[in-house]
Amino acid sequence: MLGFLNDMLLNKTVVVPALSFLIAQTLKVLTVIAFQKKFDFRRFIGSGGMPSSHSAFIVSLATVVGKTYGLKSGLFGVSMAVAIIVMYDAAGVRRAAGKQAKVLNKLICSMDDKTRFDENLKELIGHTPFEVLIGAILGVAVGLLFS
Repeated sequence: MLGFLNDMLLNKTVVVPALSFLIAQTLKVLTVIAFQKKFDFRRFIGSGGMPSSHSAFIVSLATVVGKTYGLKSGLFGVSMAVAIIVMYDAAGVRRAAGKQAKVLNKLICSMDDKTRFDENLKELIGHTPFEVLIGAILGVAVGLLFS
């Protein structure tokens, strides 16, 4: 078991993306503090917001793979393809789902009490293209710095 943990902690393709994710989540909390003047612990574990931690994670992985195995390697190509899919999903599909949740929540709130649900649908699940871009830039920076 200790050998497995040691191997994981020495594996830059595991550690660097995790570090990127943690930095991005921390930046989300700091962004909320700066702009909304409140501390929201849920931003540490929640999706959506600035910057995209999914983008930071996957782009840092691609960066580490590119540095380790070369930009001509199949592994880098696969990691870039996955990065593009993740970022497209974050700014496209998940963002659209968040917008739909916002509309549905307003619709449900406007109905009588008999039809209301106990909790609202989650609205902050996607990202703007800018949030994805900043997450990607963070991922490249962390990937280059720590690999």
